[in-house]
Amino acid sequence: MKPLHFLGLLGSAACFVLSAWVQPAAARTLQQIRALNTISMCAHPDALPYATNNDDRPGFQVEIGRAIAQKLGVGLRVEWLVPRRRIAEVNCDMLMDRPSEPGPQEGRLLSIPYQRTGIVIALREDAPAVASVNDLKQLTRVGVMVGSLASVVLGRKGIRTIPYAFQADLLEDLAKGDLMAAALSAPSLGFQLQLRSDTALRRFDLFEYEPELAWSVAVALRGADRSLQEAVDRALSELMDDGTLKRIYAKYGIEHQRP
Repeated sequence: MKPLHFLGLLGSAACFVLSAWVQPAAARTLQQIRALNTISMCAHPDALPYATNNDDRPGFQVEIGRAIAQKLGVGLRVEWLVPRRRIAEVNCDMLMDRPSEPGPQEGRLLSIPYQRTGIVIALREDAPAVASVNDLKQLTRVGVMVGSLASVVLGRKGIRTIPYAFQADLLEDLAKGDLMAAALSAPSLGFQLQLRSDTALRRFDLFEYEPELAWSVAVALRGADRSLQEAVDRALSELMDDGTLKRIYAKYGIEHQRP
């Protein structure tokens, strides 16, 4: 999964996080992090289920960041990224949910992948049955995020799509019946199904049939040394082995799929 695919799904909040990441700031090694007794991560303050500035439900990225920090024996500091205020000040060590196959311009170390995910289709209860990608052609209106890879892949297959700039509008039209189906990231749909338990939606895992719409995610470590990379890798392996990641994701209605 290339970065563009990922950005098209998360929207402007994630785009901002990734653009902020490239701003110059001092990098830290494992030794420096342990000396400071803190590791930091970038996150957006209003992007559930990914992250939010709310201790009661901080989002799975923040919870995974905390779990990694605990394994390293340090505290976690979250750098909340707000447009036009923090972009020039960002100085964080970790960025969660980075595609595990970096593009040619990547200059950061990546952890081992810790989650396999992708694009899914949310279907209204009254939508025709879908058991294959070709079955999506029966649907007259499939909502997609504008400029997303899902819109490109579905368009190539002759499936009529309706572009949306905001996921909230897409979900609202799906609930009202203005759409029969919608293409979403698996975390977004899982969380929405948890929030709207009274909404009758079916799910079709499109990424299982279209490799372009599937990816694994890792932790990007800005300017890290190999020791920090190896320590984060060990932490993630332990968190997968002991079920911690599974429990964190489940709190947000998301299934953990180990890559």
